Parts: sequence; structure tokens; C-alpha cells
Amino acid sequence: MKTRITELTGTEYPIVQGGMQWVGRAELAAAVSNAGGLGILTALTQPTPEALAAEIARCRMMTDKPFGVNLTMLPSTNPPPYASYAEAIIGTGVKIVETAGRSPAELIARFKAAGVKIIHKCTSVRHALSAEAGGVDAVSIDGFEAAGHPGEDDVPGLVLIPAAAKCLRIPILASGGIADGRGMAAALALGAEGINMGTRFMLTREAPVHDAIKQAILRGSERDTNVIFKPFKNTARVFRNAVSDEVLARQSRPGAVFEDVRPLVAGARGRAALESGDTDGGLLWAGQAIGLMEDLPSCAELIPRIVAECRAALARASLLAN
Repeated sequence: MKTRITELTGTEYPIVQGGMQWVGRAELAAAVSNAGGLGILTALTQPTPEALAAEIARCRMMTDKPFGVNLTMLPSTNPPPYASYAEAIIGTGVKIVETAGRSPAELIARFKAAGVKIIHKCTSVRHALSAEAGGVDAVSIDGFEAAGHPGEDDVPGLVLIPAAAKCLRIPILASGGIADGRGMAAALALGAEGINMGTRFMLTREAPVHDAIKQAILRGSERDTNVIFKPFKNTARVFRNAVSDEVLARQSRPGAVFEDVRPLVAGARGRAALESGDTDGGLLWAGQAIGLMEDLPSCAELIPRIVAECRAALARASLLAN
């Protein structure tokens, strides 16, 4: 299955694993890459740039296939040393980076000089056009269905993907609400040249997530996510549990500010919940695709299944068109 995304990444299939905080580790990234997709390590899951370099080396021990690193840059009063993380990526010879959060403009020249291909995650057409003008090689378009931060425009993928495809010259990955081959076929029909899946890969055997968390999300439906932080202009989609319900309640109070919910949203709490299996222990990122998943396959089982489903769906569409 060849597209400009497979040409860019050197993978067998245009399927990319989302860069999930605390989840994008060597075990998962290597399994995705070994199955023909593009596995992604998450840089800021590692406490230091040196730890990231060690994780990259660990991933190389598990796969000889291409994999990338996600580097998410968010506004902060005490930001991580993004430039040092970038140097760790470059210094270890990784050739694909997924950037997210704010514009990667400050790092583009450095990555380009080292021969690193850049996929930038966007939640709007205007941001995608800006990233294209800045020199990135591809964009991942996140619809409102996606886990994490889907932007402030509330535009779902069914509209956002073709709107971006109409304007952009560089290849597009579709992200948000995709968990099977039918979603992949739809994304390709809308103008994307590949897909980016987070929640689906979170619910695989190799994902470093406690089984109790996986089972709780697996039992969920498309209604079992909460959209939080919207009053603070930092909209996020997470799994519906006691913590995210409490965040919704607090942010709905008159005059609410982010400090009202800060005790509930500490990243350390979410990491501890993922590792301990406490489904109400912290915020758990999840997209609306949770309603489409029924099992916990290995990546080696999942990726060929998605490709086969995609081909079957495209064939059915072709028959209907004729």
C-alpha cells in the first residue's frame, strides 16, 4: 500500500502510531514498526534528553524498521529543554520526528540539516498551511474526535480532512476517530494519504498500560469521553471517569479559572493511573474511537487486519460507484 506517506517514512503501510504521553515507549513503537507501520516514541515521556537517547537505543534493539519520535511543545512557565531533546533525536540518527503543540519553526532548520523528516500535528487548516509554508514534510490533521488537544474550532475529521486536502500540497495523515480499516478507507477517500491512530494502539497487547485501564476503555462507547478545559481555551478530550467528571463540574462554576482544576490534572496522577490500573486515579486520554474497539490484539495482528478491512471497504465503495 504505497502513498507519499510510505515514501516519506519508509514503511510498508501508511499507518502511524500516535505519540501518546506515557504510552509511546519502545515496546509499543517497535511492535508497530515491526508490523509495517510507523511506531512513535514520545520524547517527553522520558525525564531527560539522555533518557530519550537511551530509549531510542532500546527501541533499535527491538526493531530494524523505521520509527520516529514525537516532540510536543506546549506553553509553560517552566518549559522542558526542547532544543536538547531535539539534539538527542538528531544525535541518535532518528530520521522522522512528529512535532505537536506550538509551531516547530525554531527547530525546522536544525532537523532539516540532519536529514530528519518532519510531520507536524495540526487541528486546523490555517495551522496546516502555516506549517507547510514553514517547511514541514507532512501534516497530521486532528479532528475533534481525537484524544488529547483537538483545538478550539470543534471541526470533525469528516470536514477537516477534505478541507485540508483541498489546500495543501504536502501529504496528510488523518487523525481522530479512526480505529479500523473502514476509518482508514474513509480517510483515504477524503484526501489523506495515511492515518494516525492513538487510542487504538493504546488498546494493544504491547502498549505499556495496565490491563484494568485497557478493559475499562474497551467497555466504553463513543459517548464515554469528556471534553474538558474548553473555558480555558485549552480543549482536551479524555476518558470519562470520576476525575474528568469532577474537572467538568469545577470548570462550569461561575468565574472558574484553571487553578480550580489544577490539582486534578497533574500528569503524574495520570501516569500512576495507567501503571496501577486505577481507572479513577487521574485523567486518561482517549478519543471517541473507543466505541469502535472490541478486542486487545497484538500490533502484528491489528495492522494487517486494518489493511485488509481498508481494501475491502474501498472495493465495496468501488462496486457501489459502478
